[in-house]
Amino acid sequence: MRGMRMVLRKKRIGPIVEVFPRKQRLCLLAFQRGCQTRPVHTAEAEIQPLLNADNGTQTDPQDHLIYQLPPKGELRPESPGLRDFLHRVEDMVVKELASNAKSHAFDGFDVNWEDQNETVSCIHCLQHPSAQEKGLQVTSISWSCTGSVIACAFGRVDDGDWSTEKSCVCTWNLDRRGLNPKRPDMVIDVARPVMSLSFHPSQPSLIAGGLYSGEVVVWDTNRTQDLILAQTGMSTDTHREPVYQVAWVPGPRRGEMVVLSAGSGGRVLLWTVDSDEGRLVLSAGFALIRQQVPHNSALSKNRGSSNVGVTSLALSPWDLDTFLVGSESGLVLKCSFSAQTLAAAPPDGESVTLRAPAQFSFSPRGGPVHSLHCSPFHRNLFVSVGTDGLAHLHSLLQPDPLLSLRVSDSYVFGVRWSPTRPLLFAAATGQGLVQIFDLGRKSLRPAATLDQLTGGQPVYCLEFNPRRKDLLAVGNADGSVNIWHLSTELTEQGPRETAKLEQLANEVAE
Repeated sequence: MRGMRMVLRKKRIGPIVEVFPRKQRLCLLAFQRGCQTRPVHTAEAEIQPLLNADNGTQTDPQDHLIYQLPPKGELRPESPGLRDFLHRVEDMVVKELASNAKSHAFDGFDVNWEDQNETVSCIHCLQHPSAQEKGLQVTSISWSCTGSVIACAFGRVDDGDWSTEKSCVCTWNLDRRGLNPKRPDMVIDVARPVMSLSFHPSQPSLIAGGLYSGEVVVWDTNRTQDLILAQTGMSTDTHREPVYQVAWVPGPRRGEMVVLSAGSGGRVLLWTVDSDEGRLVLSAGFALIRQQVPHNSALSKNRGSSNVGVTSLALSPWDLDTFLVGSESGLVLKCSFSAQTLAAAPPDGESVTLRAPAQFSFSPRGGPVHSLHCSPFHRNLFVSVGTDGLAHLHSLLQPDPLLSLRVSDSYVFGVRWSPTRPLLFAAATGQGLVQIFDLGRKSLRPAATLDQLTGGQPVYCLEFNPRRKDLLAVGNADGSVNIWHLSTELTEQGPRETAKLEQLANEVAE
C-alpha cells in the first residue's frame, strides 16, 4: 500500500502481544495483581458398615405368566361354573355374616402380638435411705399420666399425735437410663408428714399432696427453685385434721381441673389452683354430719363428734357427679357433688357454704374403711376393704355387699381394680402381702400372692400403672416401693370376661 508503511510493534502487557499500525497507536494500560490464600486443611475418613446385605429379584418373562390382569376396559373371562357357585352359596354366606354380626363371643377380646409372660417378678425395689433412717413409711404412691414416673409420699400411719416431723416426696423415672433404685431423681422436702398424693391426669409435672397438718399442696416438678405451685396454708378454710385423700376432678370451666381433699374431720373440699398468687382457693365444700346421713343403726349407737370422719374416697369413672366415702365408723356413703342441702354444721370460719352430700348408706363394716375403688368396667360395682380383713364387692343399687372375700387375718389397707382385667383386683394387707383375686375363677382363693419381703410389716398402698398394664407399684411400711412385673395371665383379658362381670352383678342383685 502506497504512502503507508506498516510497522510491526510488539508491546507486551502481561501475557498479551498487541499489533497495530504506526499511525494508529493506542494507549493501553495493564495491571497485574495476585493474592495468597491460607492453607486449606483437608481430612479423609473411612467407615465400615457392620452388616452388608444384597437382595435381588427376577421376574418371569411375560409369556410365562400363569395369571395376567386383563387390559384396562376389558372384562375378565369368568371361570366355568363360578357364577353358578356364587349364586348357590350367597344365601348361606349372608346368613352366617348376619349371625356373626350379632354374636358376642369375642366381646372384650384383644389380640396380643407380644410374647407371653408367665412369671410375676419384682423388677425394682425403690428406697430413699434418708427417709428409712428416720423410720418414715410410704403412705401413698401415684403414677404420672405418662406411666414413666412413680411418686411416693413419706409419713406415718401409726402415729396418732399431731406429728411435727419433717418428711418428703420422692420421684423415680423408670425409663431413665442408669436408674438408681436407692437414689430418687427428685426429693421434695416437706415440713409435715405427707398422707396422700395424686399426679395431675394430663400434666405430668404437677403433684397434689395432703399433709398430716391438714394442709393441701400442689408441687410443680418443672420448677428449678421453689417447687410449690400453690398451697392452702393454715387458714380458716383448711382441714383441721390429716388429709387422707387428694384427687384431681373436673372444675366448672371447660378443661379446668381442681383439687379435691378429704380428711378425718368430715370435710370434703374442692380447691382452685391460683398459680399467680401461689395459693389454693376454696371453691366448694361438703360436710358429712351424722344427723344428715341416710338412716343407719350404726350411727345412732355412735356417740361423740357429730362429724363423720373420712378415711377413704373414690371417684366414679362413669358418673362425674358421684363419689364414694369410707368412714372411721365403718360406713360407706354414696355422695353427690351437685347436692344442694345445706350441712347442719356450725359455722367455723369457712369462706363457702358447706353442703351435705350423702345420698345413700351401705351396710356398715366392723371398723374403719381404709380403701375404696370403683370398677372401670361396670358402672355400678365397687370394692371396699378395711380392718375386718375382707374385700366387699358392692353394687350401688343395694346396701348389702354382693360378695365378701377373706383377704387377710389382719387389716387390709388398700385395694385397686385391674385397669385391663374386669374380674381382677389387688389388695394390700397388714401382713406384708399383696393378694390378687380373679372373680372368674371357681375358687375364691387368691390367684397370686406377692410377698413384699418386709419382715411382716404392712403394705399401705398400691397402684396399677395407667399406661403399662404389666406394672404394679406397692408402698410398704419399711419405706420401700416395690415395682412388680405381672404375668400375662394377670393382665390379658379373657373372652367374655366383661359379660361374666355383668352376669355376676345381675345375678346377685336380683
